[in-house]
Amino acid sequence: MAKAKRMYGCTECGATFPKWAGQCGECGAWNTLVETVVEGATPSGRSGWAGDKANIKTLAEVSVEEIPRFSTASSELDRVLGGGLVDGSVVLIGGDPGIGKSTILLQTLCNVAQRFPALYVTGEESQQQVAMRARRLDLPQDKLKVMTETCIESIIATARQEKPKVMVIDSIQTIFTEQLQSAPGGVAQVRESAALLVRFAKQSGTAIFLVGHVTKEGALAGPRVLEHMVDTVLYFEGESDGRLRLLRAVKNRFGAVNELGVFGMTDKGLKEVSNPSAIFLTRAQEAVSGSVVMATWEGSRPMLVEVQALVDTSHLGNPRRVTLGLDQNRLAMLLAVLHRHGGIPTYDQDVFLNVVGGVKVLETASDLALMAAVISSLRNRPLQHDLLVFGEIGLSGEIRPVPSGQERLKEAAKHGFKRAIVPKGNAPKEAPAGLQIIAVTRLEQALDALFE
Repeated sequence: MAKAKRMYGCTECGATFPKWAGQCGECGAWNTLVETVVEGATPSGRSGWAGDKANIKTLAEVSVEEIPRFSTASSELDRVLGGGLVDGSVVLIGGDPGIGKSTILLQTLCNVAQRFPALYVTGEESQQQVAMRARRLDLPQDKLKVMTETCIESIIATARQEKPKVMVIDSIQTIFTEQLQSAPGGVAQVRESAALLVRFAKQSGTAIFLVGHVTKEGALAGPRVLEHMVDTVLYFEGESDGRLRLLRAVKNRFGAVNELGVFGMTDKGLKEVSNPSAIFLTRAQEAVSGSVVMATWEGSRPMLVEVQALVDTSHLGNPRRVTLGLDQNRLAMLLAVLHRHGGIPTYDQDVFLNVVGGVKVLETASDLALMAAVISSLRNRPLQHDLLVFGEIGLSGEIRPVPSGQERLKEAAKHGFKRAIVPKGNAPKEAPAGLQIIAVTRLEQALDALFE
């Protein structure tokens, strides 16, 4: 194999140097030089991801038939992937340690291996450790092939011989290429190893799962370009000591982003939760103040979640605004709207908000539910147990409609809710059976309707 020429490039200005230094000589930035391979120094036999010769077509000549997919034997994982795995796709899964990344991929590959050739490559565990976990989870073990290797050239050579339909790399931070001298896990090693895997996937049609470590801030470790190179990026959410795991798609070239899959962690691995609303609505039988149910939209389905608020007198100069699963800056804005247009001040109150179950709600449809929970806790008056609230609040106090309002109301009616306070733009011509619709256009109207 030809020896590649190595240079060191600055991540700030792009200048290159033959040797590493602590400070860039061009822009003066510190600790920005990373090892890279000079373009044109790669082995002569390597071709682009499209093959030896790229074909040029007009858009009219390109076939627009549906991309063929195959199931992973997990309906929730198929949902997050957009309907199943696509041949030649590269999926990156990230999450905190112990959240379940290796577990769900081992479960998936053991099931897929019963129908197609599959290869599990691990750079963190031995073959015995992988086999022990498979036995503990009662997974089928007679078809899946396991390989312990960290050299990307050896992995790809083995994959060309085995021709797997699906392959897992656990994890990309442990893989290195012989073309670079830096340690595994470095920026250059992760980038070059991922590039080789993506090229192999496109040429061979093998679907590849990459496991990615995360930093203490929760972002995927390594270069940001890693997320741009792959086709799909999935994040595991939830507490490692909790019962529920949420798998969210933040990038998907073959499906919708922000699609959410819900799993429950058991002693036999991750089990699918087909009706997540029923899990998140496990509430106390008696009505309590500061609690309200909202309908959020996750990917392609509605989900009912409980929002809890605690408002208490503050003894600090700056009252606290704490949120879990919600945007803290939006809470501060909504409290200002509540004061201006609802006449209810909270400048001397600490406000704490939480979404039950560890769900992260980022859409603006949660605005009206947040205000309802805050008012209920502030006045110490429980809301009705069968009340549903959703809607966006504007800065002038108007209640704006949100997407997919009809589907949200149908989900609420299915779970036995009797009343719903919604924006007037989302009020249906014919309400679902058993559900009373209260349409509002202003914040003042919504506050009056809460305690009717």
